[in-house]
Amino acid sequence: MILKTPPMGWNTWNTFGRNINEKLLLETTDVIAKQGYKEAGYEYIIIDDCWSLKERDSEGRLQADPEKFPHGMKYISDYIHSKGLKFGMYSDCGFWTCANYPGSWGHEYTDAKTFAEWGVDYLKYDFGNRPESADIKISYLTMAQALRHCGRNIVLAACNWGIDEPWKWMRSRGAHTYRSTHDISDKPESFIEIFRKQFDKFENSSFDCYNDLDMLTVGMNGKGYVAQGGCTKEEYLMQFVMWAYFGSPLIIGADARNIDEDSKNILLNKEIISINQDPENRPPFRCTNYYDHGYGFCKLLANDELALLAVNLHPEGDHPISFAFDDLGIPSNRGLGLEVTNVITGENLGVLKGGFAEIVPNKSFKLYRAKLADVK
Repeated sequence: MILKTPPMGWNTWNTFGRNINEKLLLETTDVIAKQGYKEAGYEYIIIDDCWSLKERDSEGRLQADPEKFPHGMKYISDYIHSKGLKFGMYSDCGFWTCANYPGSWGHEYTDAKTFAEWGVDYLKYDFGNRPESADIKISYLTMAQALRHCGRNIVLAACNWGIDEPWKWMRSRGAHTYRSTHDISDKPESFIEIFRKQFDKFENSSFDCYNDLDMLTVGMNGKGYVAQGGCTKEEYLMQFVMWAYFGSPLIIGADARNIDEDSKNILLNKEIISINQDPENRPPFRCTNYYDHGYGFCKLLANDELALLAVNLHPEGDHPISFAFDDLGIPSNRGLGLEVTNVITGENLGVLKGGFAEIVPNKSFKLYRAKLADVK
């Protein structure tokens, strides 16, 4: 299958960890279907680790925990599909998952067939408890081949935490997304660290194989399995902009049933989502560097447009971050400029020539959408 844009959806792990069940999945499905998330592009309802029994059945097949999921996984899948959404599951390339449930090592083709029979559309494939002798590239290739052979289109979301530079080889091994970092936690230092680690990676992310920065913490507000104090509204907005701009999958990690209105408005922001879901799917490039604290990025979009992102991570003080249009492939002597609009405020800066600079508050950002224009 071909994944034309980064996947969008919701995952159980960040908030619920091991505490998952059928009721949670059905209620969350209803929220995603009815409260604007589906229309915004969120379509995958994904069960993470801890969903199965600790032993396979007599035929070597994975079994759903009947206490957590009394009607089984096909029932969950059918309900999700009945709402026009898609069903995501979790497994691991090791013999045990990270939480010590059965992994898919040595059972890849059996598990892929089982997932297809359950109606799975997306597989998060983790990286815990594998043999020391295992070849990571072969491990992910084996599951990719098993999914290609299972008779159903299933997204392979590889989650190997950035080990052995997956941005260099995951596309060739059949994955549709790949994790480039360790797990996120719900605090600003975590998502900022992930952001900084992308500078030598994000240009390898594009059509049908996307760099996954991990699930969003927007809306968690310090509550849940990976909660570590939470973030402010402005910090959650910055995280969402970074994830969207860098072309990461947008997977909600908060309790969708109880997301506050500010966080919901962030997650449903059509202008930010449109940059993430742009049909050309081009990664950004860095075009401005201010003493390793201020950064400017350019991302080419469809229809002769581009998006500019300015980020100030200086520990204190506001700083100007500039964009020289020559660095964007727009020579100042060609009678061309950019019509620039601030995506967050809606302010139109007019048609600018040669470049521009704006003051960015510390630990904040500015996001612009621009279009080539003739200037006199």
